[in-house]
Amino acid sequence: MDDALKSEAGPGEPLAILGAAIAAALPGAVKRTYVEYGELNVVAEASAIIEALTYLRDDASCQFICFIDITATDYPSRPKRFDMVYHLLSPHLNQRVRVKAAVGEGEAIASACSVFPASDWFERETYDMFGVLFSGHPDLRRILTDYGFEGHPLRKDFPMTGFVEVRYDDMEKRVVYEPVRLNQEFRQFDFLSPWEGGIPQALPGDEKAS
Repeated sequence: MDDALKSEAGPGEPLAILGAAIAAALPGAVKRTYVEYGELNVVAEASAIIEALTYLRDDASCQFICFIDITATDYPSRPKRFDMVYHLLSPHLNQRVRVKAAVGEGEAIASACSVFPASDWFERETYDMFGVLFSGHPDLRRILTDYGFEGHPLRKDFPMTGFVEVRYDDMEKRVVYEPVRLNQEFRQFDFLSPWEGGIPQALPGDEKAS
């Protein structure tokens, strides 16, 4: 085992040792591995995500055969804006693994449907919420938002109010979409104390306690 991998793995940690073995077996696909909050994390190259997922599923020492989830995280200031995040479970090891791969805006990452068919709808959800594209997906359409929806709601630069609001028009007898109109601006409330409103003051009965 490589000395750098040994130092990152740490002595006597089964998950860290497993992560080091995975990194050694996939030198071109895995950048690094680390253990955080009791779970193994594998940072992979986006271009080699299928190779990494296939190895984690098929290797006898891993057997991460249960697909759990796919999602993304958004870092707008980074050149590679999105982190694709895959969660897998190994019943053999009774352990989970989190696989991450950085993807830039407008870039596509290979669909995992060929490795884990259950990823189909999760990739559609990630495309809908974040705008991440999946090459080779059998049916990449929005799945949570309405027809004709603009933008991707879980991006950090998506406005809290959205772009349009929906209402039923009695005159036209149909649902209409209109630009958002705020009847009241957002307010900052202090919920520290429902009695005092965050402002120290004497309450009736306090004089008895003193």
